[in-house]
Amino acid sequence: MKINATEIRVGMILEYKDDLWEILKTNHVKPGKGGAFTQVEMKSLLKNTKLNERFRSSETVEKASIEEEKYNFLYRDENDFYFMNPNSFEQINLNKNIVGNKGRMLSENLEVTINFHNDNPLNITLPNQITCIINTTDVALKGQTVSSSYKPATLDNGISIQVPPFIENGDTVIVDTRTMEYVKKI
Repeated sequence: MKINATEIRVGMILEYKDDLWEILKTNHVKPGKGGAFTQVEMKSLLKNTKLNERFRSSETVEKASIEEEKYNFLYRDENDFYFMNPNSFEQINLNKNIVGNKGRMLSENLEVTINFHNDNPLNITLPNQITCIINTTDVALKGQTVSSSYKPATLDNGISIQVPPFIENGDTVIVDTRTMEYVKKI
């Protein structure tokens, strides 16, 4: 499906130069002199390379036809992550290269979206927010009254984030998977 270059958004997948590209960043620029253009940073889903490209506003690009299906995460082994379709109970396994760093955020029975192109899995999309438990965090210092003071914490999945001073070991928190930031305490 052809789309105008001004319609390119983060997370979209394009067919460009005989490859599939996931859009990481976009910047629409309208200089004082000359035509408007869109500056795009893309990552190849097949070759795992990055590309910065500039598209004029009048150009069209090919948006890849992607099928999205919901799957539940089951478990992982040394090289693969295993998922099950909750409707058909069909199981598939994805290589750790496809899952990437998102694999650290997976927990048993977490519902994810797997994107397919021509029946081949491309990548996974996590829910926007997930629940985690604080494994370790520093003790809050007395007298820190500045509301923007945060302290480091390690989650049960090994990921380090910044949390407010009132969060303690064992607390359950919600984390935004897109920015890896603390959202709220449960």
